Amino acid sequence: MTSKNTICLWYDGTALDAAKFYAQTFPDSSVGLVHRAPGDYPSGKQGDVLTVEFTVMGIPCLGLNGGPAFPQTEAFSFQVATDDQAETDRLWNAIIDNGGSPSACGWCRDRWGLSWQITPRVLTAAVTDADPAVAKRAFDAMMTMTKIDISAIEAARRG
Repeated sequence: MTSKNTICLWYDGTALDAAKFYAQTFPDSSVGLVHRAPGDYPSGKQGDVLTVEFTVMGIPCLGLNGGPAFPQTEAFSFQVATDDQAETDRLWNAIIDNGGSPSACGWCRDRWGLSWQITPRVLTAAVTDADPAVAKRAFDAMMTMTKIDISAIEAARRG
């Protein structure tokens, strides 16, 4: 790894599968080096995949196959800014259709438990609008959604 700061994500033996999915799903993403354990460890054996270097949308990550001790939580998520409904739908559906689960307000979890916020730029602009009434209408609309519907956000913004 050449980056001075890398996000380390804990997996239960599935880091390589997750890295491959992210590389296929998100732009500017790739799988790098795969490192195998030089000896036995609590949740694996010598030769098992121990770590995987990968990039998600330009962000360097390291997948660590550390075992079941520390599952993912919503306390960490990737927030993905999308430009239109087609991109929002494609990314959301890729995560959900690959064993993930929907949540509220544009959040979803992938099959490895990692949380994603699929957030259209239109939504961010609407809920941070300088007019508090506009921001509240957009926020209230968002609060009723799982996957974000851009046309509904735009309608709420217009009032």
